[in-house]
Amino acid sequence: MNLDFNKQGGLIQAGLIPAIIQDAKTDKVLMLGYMNQEAFEKTEKEGIVTFFSRSKQRLWTKGETSNNFLHVVEILKDCDEDTLLIKVNPDGPTCHTGSDTCWNETNNLGQAGWLNHLKMVIRDRKNNPNEKSYTASLFEKGTNKIAQKVGEEAVELVIEAMDSNDELFKGEAADLLFHYLVLLEQRGIDFDEIIDVLRERHGN
Repeated sequence: MNLDFNKQGGLIQAGLIPAIIQDAKTDKVLMLGYMNQEAFEKTEKEGIVTFFSRSKQRLWTKGETSNNFLHVVEILKDCDEDTLLIKVNPDGPTCHTGSDTCWNETNNLGQAGWLNHLKMVIRDRKNNPNEKSYTASLFEKGTNKIAQKVGEEAVELVIEAMDSNDELFKGEAADLLFHYLVLLEQRGIDFDEIIDVLRERHGN
């Protein structure tokens, strides 16, 4: 990865570039740090975020005292090759104050965010099948069987809708939604595309 560690001006010191840290699951920005070439290479090699501390004037691995490490999922550079976006899975809160982020925000998926997380788990089961995975076994059976399963779950939901047991109804609704997401993934259609259709119909 080509990066410009020597750009001058503003807050960027010679040999340092900003690294924005983002939660890979929630997309929440967790913190901002700075890296020199050595910190960047250490981060790439070990898969745990290491910065160059301007106050300590040395390399500083986030979590070296708190054990709240930042595990690298993906590293992206901006168009000018002088800023990094690092997507991570954090161990606990990120800020030294104990807050989830350095802006004192709560970092959680939320209901909609968790659904996106489930979508990505389903995609992973398709791309990296495991013989013990129920989801992977669905993909192995193909589109017709998955579509049939969606139909079965829809019928079961309709049956439970006629009754007054809310817990059973919610369970069947969850089953239907899960298998629906599997079918979308099998067809190569992202859930966001379905949301786009709904937004078009309802004027965004």
